[in-house]
Amino acid sequence: MASEFELIARHFTPVVSGSRTGVCLGVGDDCALLTPRAGQRLAISVDTSVVNVHFPADAPPEAIGHRALAVSLSDLAAMGAEARWCLMALAIADADDDWLASFARGFHELCAATGTTLVGGDVTRGELAIGVTVMGEVPSGQALTRDGARPGDVLAVTGALGAGAGGLALWQRGERDMAHPLLMRYLRPQPRLEAGRGLLDLASAAIDVSDGLLADLGHVLKASGVGARMEVDSVPMAAGLVEALGPDAARRAALGGGDDYELLVSLPPDAMDEAVRRLASQGLALTPIGRVTADPGLAGVGEIGPHGWQHFHGGAS
Repeated sequence: MASEFELIARHFTPVVSGSRTGVCLGVGDDCALLTPRAGQRLAISVDTSVVNVHFPADAPPEAIGHRALAVSLSDLAAMGAEARWCLMALAIADADDDWLASFARGFHELCAATGTTLVGGDVTRGELAIGVTVMGEVPSGQALTRDGARPGDVLAVTGALGAGAGGLALWQRGERDMAHPLLMRYLRPQPRLEAGRGLLDLASAAIDVSDGLLADLGHVLKASGVGARMEVDSVPMAAGLVEALGPDAARRAALGGGDDYELLVSLPPDAMDEAVRRLASQGLALTPIGRVTADPGLAGVGEIGPHGWQHFHGGAS
């Protein structure tokens, strides 16, 4: 059986160095040595993906590798950061070389697509879990944060919502056609890095929709000390979601299902047209779904509470 060092060398040691990547020393030593660019601030985030909590045990390993990186990169997107580097810690029960090769392929392909360089990590024996730390750069003083929403701002979301929850529901029913758009969105989410950078000088606050729209909106409202009035009927739902779940469950999935990894932003009203134009040039919709208010609380949602995924409270409600 291969040692963890052999597995790292075989599957997780990209050959990269030089000024373009900012990597002075990458995989293979006690630490990586990196060189951020002048005038930039480091944006750093970490996410852990655990089998049968964040992804099904029988999901394709290539999709698991992609997804583990994508959910971390989504945090960089929410701050308008450019992805640069990542670390990956993998716990795996068995050193199955075919599984690892497929997992690594999904991980490395997303690295290449997003300009992210794997610069270190760890492999150990245990229940399948993947911890990914991502590092990006954002111009000094320009990072999008959760605490900038102001009364009168427009609330808007990129893309469409509910596909993450819809894809999970289909998987649990036995659907295995990886070309199905809802399954693709659940197992191979696309971090909105380009959109985050495109909104950097326009949005006043941002967050990625990982725990559910209403839950993540609640984080922004709390951090900003404001409230909001939602236009629930304006929330864009993923194509095929109503057909897969029915209208009521589809609406709940869009508002509270999570795992969408779209961006929720607040924007001054006079910035909305330009924001829509910029994202349209990326082939991505930006849809207004409400307004920020001075009065605290969330209005316009009726009996739908602002609850999404919570690890220690039994999940979505």
